[in-house]
Amino acid sequence: MEKPKVAISLDKGLLDEIDRKVDGSVIRSRSQAIEFFLRKGLQDQSITTAVLLLKGEHQSYALKKIKGQSLIKHQLAFFKKYGIQNVYVITQYTSSMNDLLSEIADASLNVEVIEKDVKGTAQALFSIKDKLQKSFLVMSGDTFNNFDLGGMVKKHFTLNKLATMGLMTREKPSGYGIAILDGDLIVDFQEKPKSFSTHIVNAGIYLFKPEVFELFEHSVSLEKDVFPKLAKIKQAAGYFTYGEYLHVSD
Repeated sequence: MEKPKVAISLDKGLLDEIDRKVDGSVIRSRSQAIEFFLRKGLQDQSITTAVLLLKGEHQSYALKKIKGQSLIKHQLAFFKKYGIQNVYVITQYTSSMNDLLSEIADASLNVEVIEKDVKGTAQALFSIKDKLQKSFLVMSGDTFNNFDLGGMVKKHFTLNKLATMGLMTREKPSGYGIAILDGDLIVDFQEKPKSFSTHIVNAGIYLFKPEVFELFEHSVSLEKDVFPKLAKIKQAAGYFTYGEYLHVSD
């Protein structure tokens, strides 16, 4: 099909950068390079799906009142504020299940509670991978985060890594996962090490590309299994949340 021709003006530095992308194989011409990167830039760069990883024994934390309403209602309000439309809550059946369902019954989001008898966070997430076809958010079910999620989403798509981890600093980092950074990249991650050389810790909120599931084979825990793999291959970016954080189970 014949394509319409248009005349455009570009900065010479930008044009030189485009020309460097012409490799004669995948991208064979300047016009193809412009079309390729224009299409890439127009791709949807929003996050509309979130997953809450809530252990069955932690459902009481999700129901705990914070500033007049339950933790899970705060979490859902946070998601809605930043354009999340669909939320999957992965948990296990307990006597608190009816109370949990009651708390989310009037949520103005599409919330689905999924019961999965799994051993760890990675297994829980992997169990619904077919529902996660685009980049998605994951948050620990016993944490409250309130920060500029929009900035984290922007960084996730700009750096184009498999994962972006929310980070914060703690004076006493024992009891947290520890991240070692090289610029924006997490180059080492250790879950609750006995000794530490940094005060940068995991904030319990992550953005993932669906391709990350290729690393989930034989993985039980995100923190112990998946994140160290991502750090080793330099496919995990860090983002400092600089906001309100509360670990309800503390």
